Amino acid sequence: MLALLPLMSSIGILGKKLGMSQFFDDQGRAIPVTLIEAGPCRITQLKSIDTDGYSAVQIGFGCVREKLVNKPSKGHLSKSGKDLLRYIREYRVKDLTDFELGASITVGSFEPGQKVDVSGKSMGRGFAGYQKRHGFSRGPMSHGSKNHRLPGSTGAGTTPGRIYPGKRMAGRYGGKKITTKGLTIIKVDGDRNLLVVKGSVPGKPGSIVNISPAKRIGGQSNSGGVQ
Repeated sequence: MLALLPLMSSIGILGKKLGMSQFFDDQGRAIPVTLIEAGPCRITQLKSIDTDGYSAVQIGFGCVREKLVNKPSKGHLSKSGKDLLRYIREYRVKDLTDFELGASITVGSFEPGQKVDVSGKSMGRGFAGYQKRHGFSRGPMSHGSKNHRLPGSTGAGTTPGRIYPGKRMAGRYGGKKITTKGLTIIKVDGDRNLLVVKGSVPGKPGSIVNISPAKRIGGQSNSGGVQ
């Protein structure tokens, strides 16, 4: 039986976004929430300064079939347990004494009212124009106008004779890692490994997200529950 470790301030947990719903508080107000199936995650490696040059804790989440894992990964994961894991993430820490190889991290390490940061890959929207991607204003819609959704001027002419890097133009929209900070945990369901988080989180239903205690709240570090 693997040990259950308390969630340290610098360690998070991996989970899968299930979708959005609503939660009613004591005053009857409807609060938009996101349901996340978080963990259990297994500590797959402890990296120290002597062996790796830095101190970190590596965790794994999500079982995967054996034929989908190569031999080096099988050997690496077999050191911490029997189950093969699909997603790996590591967190920098200062001290490794509170962590044990093969230990399990669950939603029981969180508590209602705690502030968390949720990271994930935003939904990809493909090629998008200036209005949708950057919120540009459209041109006049009157008869004869040829500038309904065009960008307008993109820069000077002969000098410099080119478009500067970083110019906001049409292109791929979404599909990038983003972090939503300071979300509040409404409910923790340890029996079903569920976290109910107030508001929306990055990604579509089924995408993998990383939940970690908020680093700073109101100028102070967050090391536990917030009332």
